Amino acid sequence: MINGAGGGVGPFAVQIAKYFGAEVTGVDNSKKFDMLRSIGADYVIDYTQEDFTKNGQHYDLILDIAGYHMIFDYRRALSSNANLFFSWGFQIYNFPNFVYRSINFIGGSKKMSLMAWKPNNKEDLDFIKELIESGKLVPVIDRCYPLNEVAEAFRYFEEGHPQGKNCDNCGT
Repeated sequence: MINGAGGGVGPFAVQIAKYFGAEVTGVDNSKKFDMLRSIGADYVIDYTQEDFTKNGQHYDLILDIAGYHMIFDYRRALSSNANLFFSWGFQIYNFPNFVYRSINFIGGSKKMSLMAWKPNNKEDLDFIKELIESGKLVPVIDRCYPLNEVAEAFRYFEEGHPQGKNCDNCGT
């Protein structure tokens, strides 16, 4: 399950998970469902209508890119021997919550990790390059802006919920 599946990182996560044979549930708003299905999501959940941590479903792995839940909420959605990974980027306000609530997971069969930034390594980049060149990984570009409209691109991004990435030129 990928929470935040339709944003900048999520579409890559969906496609890479599918490449490795996973059954993928994508969580985002319903405006992104067609895109998520087109890149391989098997199931989609509209977070504005349903809380995946309370719907009774259990997942073997949760990748949370959005990071809007309290840490203990995830426990309800994890299967036994499951893993929970966070990739919050600049949403550092969640870090104290992560540390404080992690105690709930100690001693159980459910595991969690905080994915910290690390420099790209050549093997990972080569793998991603091969997937892109073979057409197995397709970047999702919501819209393109010329460089002189960067301020407008940021306004659009701040309005919330772009599908995939915005770019400043996109070859135009």
